[in-house]
Formats: sequence, C-alpha cells, structure tokens
Amino acid sequence: MNNIFIKENAFKITLIVSVLFLIIFYVLSYYQLIQSIDSIAFIGEASRWCERISGGPFREPVNTLSNLGFMIAGLFILYKLSNETSFNEFSGLNHITILYGVAVVWLGPGSMLMHGTNTEWGGWADNLSMVMYIILPWLYNIYKMSNWTVATLLKTYTGIVIFYAVMRGLFGDGMGIGLSLFGVSIGLWVISEFLYKFWSPNMRFISGFVGFLVLMLFGTSPIEVYENFNDYWWIIFFWLPGLLANKKPEGVRTYRWYFMGMIAYLSAFAIWLTGVPDNESCNPDTIFQAHGYWHLLTALSTILFFYHYRSEKLIKD
Repeated sequence: MNNIFIKENAFKITLIVSVLFLIIFYVLSYYQLIQSIDSIAFIGEASRWCERISGGPFREPVNTLSNLGFMIAGLFILYKLSNETSFNEFSGLNHITILYGVAVVWLGPGSMLMHGTNTEWGGWADNLSMVMYIILPWLYNIYKMSNWTVATLLKTYTGIVIFYAVMRGLFGDGMGIGLSLFGVSIGLWVISEFLYKFWSPNMRFISGFVGFLVLMLFGTSPIEVYENFNDYWWIIFFWLPGLLANKKPEGVRTYRWYFMGMIAYLSAFAIWLTGVPDNESCNPDTIFQAHGYWHLLTALSTILFFYHYRSEKLIKD
C-alpha cells in the first residue's frame, strides 16, 4: 500500500481531518460531554464576548460556528496550492506552504473549543492556535533574510509552539513571565516586513523602533511603556528580527495584498473591541455578533497575507 501521507494529499487529508473534527465536536457537544460545568450557572447571561450563553450544544453558537471561516480559508489555500505549478517559495505544495494552510485551518477548531465549551482548556487551545499562526509569518521573513534552512525554520517554529503550549498550560496568560507571545508576534511581523522592504545594515537596528508604532496603533504610547517598563519588558524582542536578519532578501513583494490584509485585520480588531458586554453595541441575542465578524474578517486576512507572500519575485542582477 502506497504511503498516503505525501504532500500531494495535503488538501484531502486536511479536509478529512476537518470533517471528522466537526462531527466529533458536535457529537460531544450535543451530549454536553465537553462543556464547562461551571458555565451552566451562567446560561442565559451574556458571555465575555457578548453572546448569550446557551444551554444547547455550543455555549456561544454564533461565536463558535463563525470559526468555520478559518477552516474554509485554510482549505481554500491548500486546494489552490494543490492545483498549481510552483513559481516561488510560497506557491505549490512544500513544507512551508502546507504549514501555513494547516495553521489557518487550525485557527477554526482552536477557537471553536473555547467558544463552544467555555472551558480553560478550550481557552488554551484557542490561544495555541493563534500563536501557531502568528509566529509563522515573522519566522518566514527571518528565514528569507538569513542563512536559515527550511529545516531550521521548521525546528524553530516547532520549538516555539511546544514551549508556548507547555508554558501557557502551566501558567496561563503571560506564561508566568508577563509575555503575550501573540501580541509580541504582531509587532515582530510588522518589523520583519519593514526590514524585508528596507533592509540595510543600519535598518537592522532602526527596525526595532517600528514596534513602538505598532503599539501606538493598539493604543499604547511610548510614554506608557517607559513609565511601566516592568509590564512592557518584552519590547526588547522588537530588535530580534534585526539581530537575525543578517543578509538582504533576494526578492521583492507587492505590498497591496499585505496592506489589504492589515486593513481587514485592523477592521476586525475595531469590531472585536465592541464585542464585549459593557459596550453599548452589545446585543447578546442577535446572530450578528461582533466577535463573529472578527472571526470572518481575520479569516479573510489570512488569505490576503497568503497572496502577499506569493507576490514575491527574485531581484534580477
């Protein structure tokens, strides 16, 4: 019997696993086997993401099912990769592109487990899925600006994921050291993109300051960082891309897809801020949940970022 676990079957395998997950998740949820017992006392109240907590299969039905957007987006990416000839490192089926597509798919189940069960372990799965996605773009950028091999990239990625999974499981948010790996990774992603575009020996140092612009976008000023450095000690990681990116990238990218992805993500974040009980826009009983829109828009952004990396072309000497 031929080995079915080959890259050409990436889409089919991921599709089958996704369908199996949905079936098992629904059955376990229908019989109330994985929901939080504690949340039963809060059935009928608004959840921390606004939607009214249900006694049905899913504690937050809309916020749970809207995560299908991630699974569809990831499967679309893998399907497209499976039906094309490679034209750069982010096209066709290879270790990096398959990892990207699977990471997008996994964003769906991870978040479903949190919103569907209202459990601590569901929150762990949700945060793990977000980290598994968000660290990949900046690690990929460093790979393109260093002497890393694909094997180095994959080992580094796997090591970070395992470290986060264990530390988040043991110590909760902040991993016991006050570090939001997801939040820091957003900054590292933007910094590494800036460095890819404007790489030079001097920019390797200057790029770290771009992280402060990212913080300002999310409402944190440099003065606040200075006055509360113990809470923001992790800004030292802003210079990590510059430290590791020791050579000029050999390609150029079309940034329209990147900016479209950022617009989609920042729009989703603005909507996310309204999806809490104390916001005047919160309506626990509507099917148009703000957090659901957050899921759908961020799923769209993963496709736009996918096209961004596919736009890379080698610079002709």
